[in-house]
Amino acid sequence: MGAGAQHHPDKVERIVYCAARIGLGDHSAFASNGGARGDGHRGVSTIYRILIRPFRDWSRVLSISQYGDYQFDIYFDGMEGRMPKYPVDFTSLERTAAEVLPWWVHSYVAGGCGDEGTQRANVDAFSRHGIVPRMLNGALERDLSVSLFDMTLPTPLFMCPIGVIGLCSQDFHGDIQIAQASAETAVPMMASTLTQDRIEDVVPHAGDTPGLFQLDTPDDKDLAESFVHRAERAGYRGIVVTLDTWTTGRRPRDLNAGNFPQLRGYVLENYFTDEAFLNRLAKPPAEDLKEAALEWIKIWGNSLHWDDLSWLRSLTTLPILLKGIQHPEDVRRAKDYGVDVIYCSNHGGRQANGGLPALDTLPHVVEAPEGMPVLFDSGVRSGADVAKALALGATAVGVGRPYAYALAVGGSDGVVSQLRALLAELDLLMAIDGFPTIAGLRAAGAQRV
Repeated sequence: MGAGAQHHPDKVERIVYCAARIGLGDHSAFASNGGARGDGHRGVSTIYRILIRPFRDWSRVLSISQYGDYQFDIYFDGMEGRMPKYPVDFTSLERTAAEVLPWWVHSYVAGGCGDEGTQRANVDAFSRHGIVPRMLNGALERDLSVSLFDMTLPTPLFMCPIGVIGLCSQDFHGDIQIAQASAETAVPMMASTLTQDRIEDVVPHAGDTPGLFQLDTPDDKDLAESFVHRAERAGYRGIVVTLDTWTTGRRPRDLNAGNFPQLRGYVLENYFTDEAFLNRLAKPPAEDLKEAALEWIKIWGNSLHWDDLSWLRSLTTLPILLKGIQHPEDVRRAKDYGVDVIYCSNHGGRQANGGLPALDTLPHVVEAPEGMPVLFDSGVRSGADVAKALALGATAVGVGRPYAYALAVGGSDGVVSQLRALLAELDLLMAIDGFPTIAGLRAAGAQRV
């Protein structure tokens, strides 16, 4: 057994117990016998020969905490007759979520811009890239950790900001449930400006896992400043400035149903609890929700200019991340204005149709900043997708719809399951393809198919 590896009798006992359940031997006899063969217990001998002796060879693998072990949790549960509560693949998860979400929430989350061509292209782009395995690299133990400004994160996965995530849980407090899942998995969340619960009430549920605040910069500088300072005081670790949501994209699914949840007062709690916004109203939102929502739509978005970055930079000492960057020249200009992190994204195809898949723009975005961290999202549906984005140079990779659907299906517990499934697939791919570290995967790159 290698250095640092420890044998876990509880795992052995669990296998033995399961074996007894399916008729391979007597669990109690094994326990009383201390694991030794003999005393006439032929069943115990069978268990040892078939399961325990090989397991002692596996123990170094299973006793090292690796994200890929999640699949053994599922298999062991299956041996005891417990089937998974939640799907581990996106297709099944998407189908199940469609059955439980209110139609208007599902439409808003599932839909994209125009004929949704860019949304589909984002997903399809991953199939055009492949990772070439590198063998004999000793990938028994994998290190998935990454560094992002002043943080060391245990994995490269994060949860993208989703403006209606609060509505995706059955209790309409999805923002808090996402924070709870973040605490349990150590996968950071990005809290949207559009939440059902105040950002101050969300982040404490994330525990020690850092959270970032995504800013839809309003056309009211006092309100924008207030949002940034509230996030700072609440303990968020960075400000994610989204550049492509100052107006909504053309989404036929929602247009055909007249469906815009914000105009009915949903996910506006950060506005409705901010003095800078309340000062714009004749009456509190509780007394005139319609007028409050109409006032929100007037100031919701601000089409920023480059010089606005200097103003935003002056508001906070927190790192600033620019979300929506896809052109290398924009990367270079952002660096000149003191931006800390580039976030390559086309908003999952929700805002503009007819563009390139975000993954196809990623290599050029990565090359431009000369060492600046680059986050990525858009079209990520699996751990293999995460691996390909990392191989193409991303520092960390965001997942969106998968965790939104998991929230709909199983609340915080469903999100934990989905995040663990994604990390297990990433970890196992790295193990089998021979990459002990993210740096090694990134150095190897991905080839165009």
